[in-house]
Amino acid sequence: MENTAVREVNESSLNKALIAVFVCFGLNGLVFASWAARIPAAAQDLGIGAAGVGLLLLFSAIGSVAALPLAGSVAQRIGTAGTVRAGGITTSAASLAIAAGLYLGSIPLTGAGLLVFGVGIAGWDVAMNLEGADVERRLGRNIMPRFHGAFSAGSFTGAMIGALLSFAGVSLSLHLLAILTVVCVIVLIVPRNFLQLPHQPEGAPGGAAPGPVSRFGAWREGRTLLIGVVVLGAALTEGAANDWVAKATVDGLGTTESVGAVMFAVFVAAMTLTRWFGAKLIDRMGRVRALRICMSASLAGLLLFVLAPNLWMAGTGAVLWGIGAALGFPMGMSAAGEDPAHAPARISVVSTIGYTAFFLGPPVLGFLGELWGVRNALLVVGVAMLVSIVFAPAAAERKPVSETT
Repeated sequence: MENTAVREVNESSLNKALIAVFVCFGLNGLVFASWAARIPAAAQDLGIGAAGVGLLLLFSAIGSVAALPLAGSVAQRIGTAGTVRAGGITTSAASLAIAAGLYLGSIPLTGAGLLVFGVGIAGWDVAMNLEGADVERRLGRNIMPRFHGAFSAGSFTGAMIGALLSFAGVSLSLHLLAILTVVCVIVLIVPRNFLQLPHQPEGAPGGAAPGPVSRFGAWREGRTLLIGVVVLGAALTEGAANDWVAKATVDGLGTTESVGAVMFAVFVAAMTLTRWFGAKLIDRMGRVRALRICMSASLAGLLLFVLAPNLWMAGTGAVLWGIGAALGFPMGMSAAGEDPAHAPARISVVSTIGYTAFFLGPPVLGFLGELWGVRNALLVVGVAMLVSIVFAPAAAERKPVSETT
């Protein structure tokens, strides 16, 4: 009778954690897209071109890349819930600075806000992926793509809100102020349902559990680094689309800012649906085949988007690009988080490698876009896609040590 009660409580806690992780992923996507979908508006407010936008994005990249290697250790110290809260509040404060910078037309203030924005997003992201990996292990089935689908759904919602507000003539500053108010409230409440200790191993049969890998030790693991390389290509694929699809549509096809935001929303919608239903594809094919099929589709979509002579063909390319970009990052997180004893260090390493591309790639594309045009610069992403296809076997399924000893 006592054992049944314990099992019921555990199932209830797991279900609450499952919902909480979904909400945190969705909210993170909403915050990110609130900025990404209206990058053309920011460029107009500040009077800058593609290179200037690339420089601004570099500030966000520096903040994230600096914070990511430490995020796993922070989550071990204050818990995933505390880290998500800290990241959400930091991101909200940064959004306030960005809004003020755009209102005043100040590039330095906007850049400083984006630097802090990158720090907050990085900590929040690693913590929710750690919590998500723990929930996935306990459920015993692939659920990480759906968590990332919640991020994409939040991004889609943010992009559509951005398109509507742009059409209505609402300033980006006011838009960001409204978003940060919502974030501050939700991010303080929802993480209380987290399981809190994803870094603690369940315990191997016989009572022994392997000790955790240090955050520096994980950087010496060949498989972890190769998973990071796979995620690097997937992250650059997604990040380039997040930051440049809207502007590439406006500049390359001569459309309005609202149409650019809708094109970004089309990409995100395709990615969201694939993440929601793609877990079955992974179960059926395994990670390696699923990765290779997805990255190949993404490469085809990228080429079609860049070379399309009209809006409708570009939209078809954006759909294929979104479908292909959907599963690489979540599969990498699942692969890195398979062993609960090693998950914090390995997810931190893989996230750092992936987000280096996610955040640093788009600014570089901005500088190249100034020379070649934004759509042509996106062809560089195709090289990273090919690298991910080659190294996909590194993400093959393995059982944790605690389950095999």
